[in-house]
Amino acid sequence: MKKLGLSILAMLFISTISAQQMTMDEVYEGVEFDMPRVPEPEFPDYSVEITDFGAEAGGLTKNTKAIADAIADVHDNGGGKVVIPRGIWLTGPIEFKSNINLHLEAGALLLFSRDFDDYELVETSFEGLETVRNQSPISAREVENIAITGKGTIDGNGDAWRPVKKGKMTSGQWSKLVNSGGVLSEDEKMWFPSEKSKRGYESSSNFNVPDLIDEDELASVKDFLRPVMVSISASKTILLDGPTFQNSPAWNIHPLMSENVIIRNLNVRNPWYSQNGDGLDLESCKNVLIYNNTFDVGDDAICFKSGKNEDGRNRGMPTENVIVKNNIVYHGHGGFVVGSEMSGGVRNVHVSKCTFIGTDVGLRFKSTRGRGGVVEDIFISDIDMINIPTETIRFNMFYEGNSPVLEEDQNAEDEARDEKLVPVTEETPSFKNISMKNIRATGSKKAAFFMGLPEMSLKNVSLENAVFEAEEGITAIDADGLKLIDVKVLSKDAALTIYNSKNVDVKDLKFGDNHQPAVRIMGRSSENINLSRSDFSDLDKQLELRDEVSESVINLD
Repeated sequence: MKKLGLSILAMLFISTISAQQMTMDEVYEGVEFDMPRVPEPEFPDYSVEITDFGAEAGGLTKNTKAIADAIADVHDNGGGKVVIPRGIWLTGPIEFKSNINLHLEAGALLLFSRDFDDYELVETSFEGLETVRNQSPISAREVENIAITGKGTIDGNGDAWRPVKKGKMTSGQWSKLVNSGGVLSEDEKMWFPSEKSKRGYESSSNFNVPDLIDEDELASVKDFLRPVMVSISASKTILLDGPTFQNSPAWNIHPLMSENVIIRNLNVRNPWYSQNGDGLDLESCKNVLIYNNTFDVGDDAICFKSGKNEDGRNRGMPTENVIVKNNIVYHGHGGFVVGSEMSGGVRNVHVSKCTFIGTDVGLRFKSTRGRGGVVEDIFISDIDMINIPTETIRFNMFYEGNSPVLEEDQNAEDEARDEKLVPVTEETPSFKNISMKNIRATGSKKAAFFMGLPEMSLKNVSLENAVFEAEEGITAIDADGLKLIDVKVLSKDAALTIYNSKNVDVKDLKFGDNHQPAVRIMGRSSENINLSRSDFSDLDKQLELRDEVSESVINLD
């Protein structure tokens, strides 16, 4: 009954904030850094419908040429609006030109073809690496002043592309999928849409890039090279406002190396079982607003990236100057996420007034040795979370690509902490100067998990005015300068465990009376842990020192 009541309250709260959409001026309020004003695209008063160029509704006739001709006409006339009327419009890939507003009227469904031959192999970037993939259903490269607007729906027909793991479906769903065609893996635990798709999977040791075959063999695994649905690269002044984006082959929306981007009032959807079914992956972009959106996806929902390993460091373009406000996330591996491909850095980010409902993790930060890059000056506030099955806040510097909720083919040891010190180089990731306040989470597995590297601590992270109702408390490992101020932890075990961390300040920590101990200090490298005596009613029982941690490590005011 408790969980049901909390869920109803959460839904009432969500309906309230959904009805109170933020204005542009409200988005800029309270931002902690110098945020430039992001310009909106402007278009001449020139408009055509795709039916003017021979497009036919109904979902049976491909309208690729008609849409391309409409875009070319509007571009040649100085820019304006290309209208997709109500109806089902089947098409192959769409390529943007500058000064185009692709407008989907209410009831319009833009449905992309299931015929892989409609999509050419192109050089692109995926998961932070320069590689070759199939052409995206919607692409914009080196253009300016573009928009996708309206109340219609864009469907990438992703089910035609995506492999599916058996463990993510019911027996009935799996049986129906297998009987529809395609091929199975040798262990019969994964379904592929074709032999080419299966061969691509078998040719990859690096997630989704086939690195075990030569580049001239990529055509033989073409079906495996799933594209992101919306690829916007090296472009300026972009607006996505209003439509539903759903069922993408891989990531849903991917702005890359672009500037002045506004993403608002979108409904971004993917099946929960969709491989790489991210909602929004913002990569190496500058001056961005993300607000009034809803996400329900199969992987990370709102994710910031900046390239992977050497490719990302050589690119050297951080994701910076971004405001994220008033968004709701239902299913997703993470509600708001940074990484793991963050080798070019992420900085100057404001996230506030967001609600996460049942996401695998709420606030998720991930990287690993070899990435390099600096994530800094992140400001997070006013976040509400409910029914998070893992950690509401998670910093993991040993990320190996696993889902936060372990699947049947995953091993928990894959991302286990390695205590050995390695030299600090350009390949060492660094997360620092991250502020979180006004955080509320209930019905979760673990309150928070802060973990840096032994050779590069998680630095200067603060958590203030927070309430966590969770099975497990807060854990901090290899943290330096962690501040916990006015934090309440309602958990079954210790409210706070500190391991090999230093310069930790804890004040106004609240916890249940049954906590004995409430705070554990562990690790021989722990030092300068500052606690408030007034937070403890029975210090001897509620504070525990382990691993030969001496009392001199603790400062009690």
